[in-house]
Amino acid sequence: MRLAILGASGHGKVVADAAELAGWDQVVFFDDAWPGLKENGPWRVLGDTSALLADLASFDGVVVAIGNNRIRQVKQQALLAAGAQLCSVIHPSAVISTHATVGVGTAVFANAVINACASIGEGCIVNTGAVVEHDCGVGDFSHVSPNAVLAGGVKLGPLVWVGGCASVRQLVEVGGGATVGMGAVVTKDVPASVTVVGNPARVLEPLKD
Repeated sequence: MRLAILGASGHGKVVADAAELAGWDQVVFFDDAWPGLKENGPWRVLGDTSALLADLASFDGVVVAIGNNRIRQVKQQALLAAGAQLCSVIHPSAVISTHATVGVGTAVFANAVINACASIGEGCIVNTGAVVEHDCGVGDFSHVSPNAVLAGGVKLGPLVWVGGCASVRQLVEVGGGATVGMGAVVTKDVPASVTVVGNPARVLEPLKD
């Protein structure tokens, strides 16, 4: 089976590696840095976004491997509108409950855990070693970074970024577009579109002139 990955980055390498381990036997990249960028590690870069859109019929699956949540959203929605066969990539060592759901275009990496009745939206990243506990909801195009932990019943809005090793207390809600800094310990609800850092997490105020 042939898989096209849009986004030839370090993150893309991890997606490609997981895809091969999951059984995709031919993995290639497309990236808007082409033709200056023709390789991404051991994988070939065949063209830019336009080239991929023109050749969608050649691939059994397409996934966007771009770390920036908003750019990933734009690219995935454009591919969907063009009729791409969008798919998810799940590393074989990930543990996903049969009672959890994972949306199309999502990447789940090595040793991640998604427990019973959790719901992962479209175009998400559940990164290496991340834990999404029972009854959590992760909004579309969000990113749960390596070794981050969402305790039971946590709800993330769309386009949320939870930094590496951060922890979110059970039943907490994080508003859309918010960022949880690396190592933060979130004990109460987080408004939309803010950044929180520290233990306990607090809103990072913008710098004053």
